[in-house]
Amino acid sequence: MESRFSTEIKVRFAETDAQGVAHHAAFFVWLETTRIEYLARFRGGYRELREKGIEALTLEAYVRYFAPAHFDDVLTVSARAGDLSGARFRFDYEIVRGEEPVAEGWTTHATVDSKTLRPTRIPDWLVHAIEQAEARG
Repeated sequence: MESRFSTEIKVRFAETDAQGVAHHAAFFVWLETTRIEYLARFRGGYRELREKGIEALTLEAYVRYFAPAHFDDVLTVSARAGDLSGARFRFDYEIVRGEEPVAEGWTTHATVDSKTLRPTRIPDWLVHAIEQAEARG
């Protein structure tokens, strides 16, 4: 996956078991953290969506694990957004420790009206911003 956005995550002690290995569920938190930071680059990010009465619900989440992450590891989580269609969009992720692949995954989302929870189109300003960011090389 070629990504133009990444963030670093340091594995916290609370995210690990007695052997210092990160629990599988922590990976989903890292994906969410990366996704929110990705969106923060555009206008008001997720906060602005919420202020405009739009929520971005997670429909699906998947992670494939290649190697364990350990307490105090510094991981790089890369994200790429795409498949923007109507109210739906997708993020693809890679998690590495240095050059070593640790995991990969994806999440799919739908934008909905925060009061009715009915699907609503992704705002044009956000679609345009994401398409521009992903097209840049």
